[in-house]
Amino acid sequence: MSPVTMQLVADRYIRLALEEDISSGDVSTDAVMPEHRRGEVQLICKEDGIIAGLPVFARVFTLLAPETKVDFKAVDGDAVKKGQLLAVVTGDVRVLLAGERTALNYLQRLSGIATYTHSVAQLLAGTGTTLLDTRKTTPCMRIFEKYAVRVGGGQNHRYNLSDGVLLKDNHIAAAGGVKEAVAAAKACAPFVRKIEVETESLSMVREAVEAGADIIMLDNMPPEEMAEAVRLIGGRAKTECSGNITKENIRAITELGVDYVSCGALTHSAPILDISLKHLKVFS
Repeated sequence: MSPVTMQLVADRYIRLALEEDISSGDVSTDAVMPEHRRGEVQLICKEDGIIAGLPVFARVFTLLAPETKVDFKAVDGDAVKKGQLLAVVTGDVRVLLAGERTALNYLQRLSGIATYTHSVAQLLAGTGTTLLDTRKTTPCMRIFEKYAVRVGGGQNHRYNLSDGVLLKDNHIAAAGGVKEAVAAAKACAPFVRKIEVETESLSMVREAVEAGADIIMLDNMPPEEMAEAVRLIGGRAKTECSGNITKENIRAITELGVDYVSCGALTHSAPILDISLKHLKVFS
């Protein structure tokens, strides 16, 4: 995540997360550490995985106190092992204690997404199919979760509704059909925007091709129907497979020759990676 992005976008969400957790104060920390004392604490990985979110982790502490120092022993994208030292955080003990849970929440969540994404992306190696995420993200966490997908080896679909045209079933119903929806999108959207159409049947695939869609999503189709859809499209549009895609079934789907596979599970179903702050030392 670039420093510019962190300052312009991510900081706002990190501040909200800190406000949510600290609110009017940290009663526990104020009780045991009423005055400034310098200390350090170690960031320890408790299971194997792919680390992601280290800049966000550090930013939690530097927003609370700019003088806080984080000495990283790893970088985002590294494969990490159980028991590995990832970083040493040094600063006001009150800041280390107050920021701990928020910083870990980000790091555990993003590392879990990167780890799961990496395991899925490995299944696509050599297939020519690109792994995409979706907008099925945690509210106010999208910028972080989509970043974690990239760290794990996936690519991003639309970031938000302003980022591209995707005509789904309800858009098509509102317009009166696939042809009408594509025509309306071409008339309205900037020329640099590609138009993607979600299809649920071979008849919809034919309509989307004839209407000039740039990308055709094959949504929740059985494998044999998907194979026929790819044949019908015949390279006239890019193809994307979507709908209940998991690590267990993704390889069979990619063997059908689709260009992209979008997988909501990357962000909505990835378990966290267990990481802790341990061995706090208070300096005299």
